[in-house]
Amino acid sequence: MNLALIIDDYLPDSTRVGAKMFHELALELINLGHNVTVITPSTGQKEKLIKSRIDDVNVWRFRSGPIKDVNKFQRAINETLLSYNAWAAIKNEVAPEQFDGVIYYSPSIFFGELVRKLKQKCRCTSYLILRDLFPQWVIDAGMIKKGSALDRYFRIFEKFNYNAADTIGLMSEKNLEVFESFNTQVFRTEILRNWSKLQPSSHLGKSKSIRAELGLEDKIIYFYGGNIGHAQDMTNLMRLAKGMKTYKNAHFLFVGQGDEFDLVQRLAHQWELSNFTLLESVNQERFKEILTEIDIGLFSLSAKHTAHNFPGKLLGYMVESKPILGSVNSNNDLLELVNENEAGCISVNGEDEELLNNAILLYKNASLRSQAGCNAYQLLQKEFSVCNIANQLTNRLQKHAIS
Repeated sequence: MNLALIIDDYLPDSTRVGAKMFHELALELINLGHNVTVITPSTGQKEKLIKSRIDDVNVWRFRSGPIKDVNKFQRAINETLLSYNAWAAIKNEVAPEQFDGVIYYSPSIFFGELVRKLKQKCRCTSYLILRDLFPQWVIDAGMIKKGSALDRYFRIFEKFNYNAADTIGLMSEKNLEVFESFNTQVFRTEILRNWSKLQPSSHLGKSKSIRAELGLEDKIIYFYGGNIGHAQDMTNLMRLAKGMKTYKNAHFLFVGQGDEFDLVQRLAHQWELSNFTLLESVNQERFKEILTEIDIGLFSLSAKHTAHNFPGKLLGYMVESKPILGSVNSNNDLLELVNENEAGCISVNGEDEELLNNAILLYKNASLRSQAGCNAYQLLQKEFSVCNIANQLTNRLQKHAIS
């Protein structure tokens, strides 16, 4: 199949988990014999369209205003224009038989019109990989009001986005339930797990060891890598770091970017956390190197969340056989999945004492850390293999093409 993959952020410049996952998916699709073209926005380029190749993946970058790490008003305008700018850039490049299928990735809700135009011209099918229920999560976080003009505006594009899909894949059973409860219109939906390649990275010595760089050679490193924002409730993890201050060999290392970066920095100073280091985002290769050196993978989901997400960062921990420690919103089936497979310790956000006790348990028991890490990798193999996901996507696209 000739496949178009659409995402709002991509390699090599992106440090975000979604970009890494999408590239791994593109490579696996190529490995299965498909031709892949990634369509993605690029800021700062003068040309409407720049074509390139990354690891045998065709990449079409269309000119766009910035949509990451800018104020909300500017981001809303530039995201609204994504489909318009993309089609203006690529329409003369797209032949009637250019693509047999389109795979597009949330959390952006603004690619619906682009997908509709591609389907119309190429007479192909489409699949929406829905990872975040936007704008619902920003309403849950209190960033906008339900029923406000902004909410109603976003809902228009959200509906366009869903209607453009022949199938919508959600990451868990609970998330599927929430999606269906929010939508009176019936969509064709299914469970589509997050994914990762199964090959661990190796520290090839290209960069200095993060332990040596930060003087953490003898420490047990609790690592958080990824978006540092409202959806994660970073104060939750900062309270954990504060609670672990008396454990001299424990150190918390956070690497990432987002709208709570300054808050985290401020809390570390206010609480005098000598057991804590905060670094800005690093490139994907450096990030993988860091993952090989940590002891415990951290994550947090806001207690206010309605949806039940599976953060992509967990896959990075799992592929490196690292135990998972974190907390989720109530009723999130991720808790059951990880705890029952003994791949780590997950509690409900707000149960600070349980989260702290789990952190102490992993701190004191090296054999438990090792076994939980092995279990995490086995869970990855069983549920989150990129090969399985690639086959699921193409089988679904082909099935709809026939029907």
